[in-house]
Amino acid sequence: MNITRENIDALNAVVKVEIVKEDYNDKVEKILVDYRKTANIPGFRKGQVPMGMVKKQYGKAVLVDEVNKLLQDALNKYLTEEKLDVLGQPLPKQQDEINWESDSFAFEFELGLAPEFSVDLKSKTAITHYNIVADDKMIDEQVERIQKQYGKIVSETEVKKDSEITGTFKNEEKEIDNTVTITLDKFKGKATEKKFIGAKVGDVITLKTKGLYEDDHELMNALKIQHDDAHGLDIEVTFTITEINSRELADLDQELFDKLFGKDVVKSASELKAKIKEDAEKQFVQQSDQKLLNDVTEYLVDNTKFDLPAEFLTKWMQVAGEKEMDEATAKEEYEKSEKSLRYQLIEGKLMSDNDLKVDFEDVKTSAKNMIKMQMAQFGQLNPSEKELDDIAARVLGNQEEVRRISEQVVSQKLLNLYKEKANIKTKEMSYEAFVKEVYGDK
Repeated sequence: MNITRENIDALNAVVKVEIVKEDYNDKVEKILVDYRKTANIPGFRKGQVPMGMVKKQYGKAVLVDEVNKLLQDALNKYLTEEKLDVLGQPLPKQQDEINWESDSFAFEFELGLAPEFSVDLKSKTAITHYNIVADDKMIDEQVERIQKQYGKIVSETEVKKDSEITGTFKNEEKEIDNTVTITLDKFKGKATEKKFIGAKVGDVITLKTKGLYEDDHELMNALKIQHDDAHGLDIEVTFTITEINSRELADLDQELFDKLFGKDVVKSASELKAKIKEDAEKQFVQQSDQKLLNDVTEYLVDNTKFDLPAEFLTKWMQVAGEKEMDEATAKEEYEKSEKSLRYQLIEGKLMSDNDLKVDFEDVKTSAKNMIKMQMAQFGQLNPSEKELDDIAARVLGNQEEVRRISEQVVSQKLLNLYKEKANIKTKEMSYEAFVKEVYGDK
């Protein structure tokens, strides 16, 4: 066997594999001998079929199968030994019909090669890493929500600004008939709120669905309709009030603190506020880190320049999926996926250059931490190592979960790298200010 490579350019190559009779003959002969022992051909006893007949009936199929196996094994071994970083899979070049009567065969494969490039984490303009804090306003609002949640329900005769109103939305044409409890602060406009203030049980209020809520999900839940039906819905609905209540705020006492956090964990209103601040800011760290990860990723994709074997990858996409694509569709799919492919290469380069690896212990540790957090939400604060190991073993028995957790571990390792080496500036602000700056004033 002889394997040679011709580099077309820095990103494309052709590998030629030549297979001669000595490479496959012994294996083919052995298989045909075994076939002869078991062949069931009318007119001959088992094991007594003439070898010529066996070769005539099975010889070509066995030869084709063995040559193909030999070819794939040789190609994979060559790519490994030559340490070729290929994109996609080798594509067999079209050739004239193979003469299987010949003793030797030659096959050619096109390769798409990964580009050589370097990654510079030091952007000219510093990338912002937000330090999101829970300000007094947020903490006070959370305290009030807790007091309302655990407070006493008081029946009211008419609707006030902070009332909880139970009633039924109806529209006969759209078959809407849904009973819900609403609060006025959820509505988008002040005009809607004014319609409710002073209303009593039994009153029927007519509302327009267009602009009733900030987004379609609120409308979807209120009317109990599908998301597609909620989008752009512009009809009138009636709301018949059946119950009006208010919440008498719960006292900030030890009984409430124990309900929230367990006995004597929190002992005063100031400790409650400190706990709320701590818990909120832990969650904010995740949002801030995800924003940083997204921003550095975008910077790297936009500023790390290298070429790709686009023509080869488009051809590969045509045949790589379950259904073969035409050239135009493959080109469109390549253009859609190019940015993702670029980031995959950048990510791999960063992992390699900085000796970042993900092993099974990393994945197992991450899985156990995830399980521990989930158990804590249900009040199981101190699970044993055996419990964690047993649950982790079940989770990691699912290959899809292993892949998902592995991706999370990679993201965390890259995030740590960015914090250490990228040009980053820290900006402290409240959560409300963060939402306005990052997502707009919604």
